[in-house]
Amino acid sequence: MGMRRSKFVQHVVAPKAPSAPSPAADDPDDLKKLAETYGFQQIGEPLPDDVTLRDIITSLPKKVFDIDDMKAWESVLITVTSYALGIFMISKAPWYLLPLAWAWTGTSITGFFVIGHDCAHKSFSRNKLVEDIVGTLAFMPLIYPYEPWRFKHDQHHAKTNMLHEDTAWQPIWKEDIEASPTLRKALIFGYGPLRTLLWHFDLKKFRQNEANRVIISLSAVFAFMGIVWPLIIYKTGMAGWVKFWLMPWLGYHFWMSTFTIVHHTAPHIPFKQSNEWNAAQAQLNGTVHCDYPRWIEILCHDINVHIPHHISPRIPSYNLRAAQESLDKTWGKYLNKAKWNWRLMKTIMTTCHIYDEDENYVSFEKVNPEESQPISFLKRVMPDYA
Repeated sequence: MGMRRSKFVQHVVAPKAPSAPSPAADDPDDLKKLAETYGFQQIGEPLPDDVTLRDIITSLPKKVFDIDDMKAWESVLITVTSYALGIFMISKAPWYLLPLAWAWTGTSITGFFVIGHDCAHKSFSRNKLVEDIVGTLAFMPLIYPYEPWRFKHDQHHAKTNMLHEDTAWQPIWKEDIEASPTLRKALIFGYGPLRTLLWHFDLKKFRQNEANRVIISLSAVFAFMGIVWPLIIYKTGMAGWVKFWLMPWLGYHFWMSTFTIVHHTAPHIPFKQSNEWNAAQAQLNGTVHCDYPRWIEILCHDINVHIPHHISPRIPSYNLRAAQESLDKTWGKYLNKAKWNWRLMKTIMTTCHIYDEDENYVSFEKVNPEESQPISFLKRVMPDYA
């Protein structure tokens, strides 16, 4: 997405909700009411301006930064075993149980992403060559090039919720939907999740000293596509390719899209201009902790415990819960917390669309009601349970 000249953003901690009055940003009762409206358990109070990211990092126990080789390889064993079990289930399940087998297998291979994610943050092993090899291999079956993703993901951590610079999940711009009817409909129907994926395959977006690593990762992905895909098709046919690879892969993308959008997207979480951006506020106050069913958290290695990961990406995934407990004790009133529920997803999917300097987000419906049938449909059919 191109850079744009703009006058944006004033810090808005709690904008007007669709069905609730605008609360006082520092009033716990108002924030509690807003949390209920949005499907959150808690919306964090504004973090004081004098708190620095270093203050938060140093408040954590030193042991949460320790790399434990046994626990790291245990996560690999869990993922490989659960994935193998998923493939076995797919091979044996009658057609009416295949969706359950695909759901298990798609969740299992999300574990490969989390393992590669730890490698990218240098929190998997003390041996950096091992991390590069494991990360590349973990990302191969996901058709995700490891090194390009790592470079862009580092930028996401350095500039979380910075208006132009964050590479993980940006709001859509009004100019985008006004550019052409075709693009407008594509954005409304697709909600933009594939935009950042394409960055990882474009060599022009990387510096010269990054190019060799990018090429190696791209070669690994293309080798998987050129060797493993044909073998699957040779043994099982195109139907087998869909059954054994594509459907679990779509399950993985469901989880990664869900995790990514929930981690940093809510009507009260602002995107800030670089000259107004505050690292501590973005990482502690602009990140969401969301609980999922325990089997999902086990298979996905606690990637949902996301606030401590943004305080320091060097915390290994198996130490995130201990770090979260520490944050709860020291900084608990500033944290955004949720337990996955339909109201939370309905809020995000029907409200958090187009960047707005006053409200953080406005819905497609507000800007272009004539073409926003998908959003109107979601509002009608999505449950509102919290």
